[in-house]
Amino acid sequence: MTEASRSPERVGTTRRSALHRVALATAVIGWGVPVFAAGRTLKIACTLDASAAEKANGNGLHLGAMAYFNAANKAGGIGGSRFEIALLDDQFKPDVAKANAAAFDADKAVLAMIHPLGTRQTAAVMDAVQDMAVVGPNTGTIGLRKKGATNVFWVRANYDQEIEKLVSTASTLGITHIGLVHPTDPLGQSLLAAFNAAIAKFNLKPAIIATTPGTTSPEVDPAAREIVKAAPQVVIMGLAGTAPAFVRALRAAGGTSAIYGLSIGASATNINSLGDASRGLGFSVVVPSPFASKYEIVRRYQADMQASGNTEYSLPSLEGYINARVLAEGLRRAGANPTRESVLAGLESIDALDLGGLRIGYGRTKREGGNFVDVAVVGAGQRLIS
Repeated sequence: MTEASRSPERVGTTRRSALHRVALATAVIGWGVPVFAAGRTLKIACTLDASAAEKANGNGLHLGAMAYFNAANKAGGIGGSRFEIALLDDQFKPDVAKANAAAFDADKAVLAMIHPLGTRQTAAVMDAVQDMAVVGPNTGTIGLRKKGATNVFWVRANYDQEIEKLVSTASTLGITHIGLVHPTDPLGQSLLAAFNAAIAKFNLKPAIIATTPGTTSPEVDPAAREIVKAAPQVVIMGLAGTAPAFVRALRAAGGTSAIYGLSIGASATNINSLGDASRGLGFSVVVPSPFASKYEIVRRYQADMQASGNTEYSLPSLEGYINARVLAEGLRRAGANPTRESVLAGLESIDALDLGGLRIGYGRTKREGGNFVDVAVVGAGQRLIS
């Protein structure tokens, strides 16, 4: 294996350069998937962060998707056609994500895209790609869904549903003094609106609203100090890759508030990096716990992850696995010779797909397919228990 195949490359400044990297990225650049020299292939593309602030979520999504695609290929693919995956690293930069998506859009062999990562990144992909299916964006920002893009098929629940679940859980426990920390960017504004709506629904008032400079900003200490001063019973943490830094800062400043995080902060990397400090953290989850073997989808995921040589189960990888499963169903329904148009029609025809513990359904005017939301708590061994 060459060095180029082991690590994601930066996107070039020309379309030709970008398309060349698409070819090199076939089957994952570093995560390993078989390349089939003969026979029809179903080419799927992906742009996400594989090397910067959100690489834990990006790598997790990709590992889970590849676990499914590898298993499907070993079983003969779909009607003898096998999956071929092209990945480009966008380093969590919206402009790079847009350039990657434009390159994929120009490659007419690409039938669909899967799980762009991040709110601004997904918006950039949506701007660049309008006639090809984009399945399972990794963002719950409600504003993007209200754009009505008919080619975007949402798999995860939205942030409004996640925050309402967290506020509802706190309220059920008799907690009334609830705060929020969020970044000052489009993601953060979406979370703030959802928080205010949920608090009002339960006839409460915000205990404290603190902000960080942005999704990737490490400057979390000021927000932590504000929250310590307000001393809410619970603080809802609308942070992703910077979540561990915030938890440490809050505890170092003497904060004793319980912490409920969103799914975007619940990566295995985040939880493991906190060690014992993660114990007792609560998270909203939009897929079942990756350790909850009572769910059929989790049992299948674990088996396919093991077959791909991975046993570090995580929420992002399970979400990536589910996204791949949904996209594969759309491709299966697209017919023997799928086109971008028939893939869109195939996905739209999914009205009640039972994945073994959660259901996905679309329709002629419906593009939000899932509404699974639960609350999980970090227990012994940094495992999420729901």
